[in-house]
Amino acid sequence: MKKLDKYKYVVGKQITGDESRIYDIAGHRLPSVTTILDKTKDKSFLTRWKAKVGEEEAERIKNHSSRRGTAMHKFIESFVEGVGYDDLTGIGQEAKPMAEKIIEVGLAPVDTYLGSEIMLYYPGLYAGSTDLVCIHNDMETIIDFQAS
Repeated sequence: MKKLDKYKYVVGKQITGDESRIYDIAGHRLPSVTTILDKTKDKSFLTRWKAKVGEEEAERIKNHSSRRGTAMHKFIESFVEGVGYDDLTGIGQEAKPMAEKIIEVGLAPVDTYLGSEIMLYYPGLYAGSTDLVCIHNDMETIIDFQAS
């Protein structure tokens, strides 16, 4: 995949607190999209699920899923940047087929990318970080890798 330097992206700082994340961009502190979505979504299903499986098991599942998602992300990012990468851990072996499927299906129409790990913002409202800005099916596209 080739990289095209078409845009000059903003540089800012991500600040993570106990329950929120903000971005400092040119002296303006903006809440992250993730924080806004988290504070506005209905979490009652999570409460019921934790009650069903137990707090300890819920925490174990959450942590395992998070580590697998991080590993999957690393596989995809390495593919985009054209660098070799493999993870022989158990988590890595779970994540690899997921990443390969995303690459095979989701990134098949992408041969050019415009940036990786890019900070984006809407002045005065919110900010966030996205995994990939690319040309997907001949359209400039913002992509965020997700595992579920």
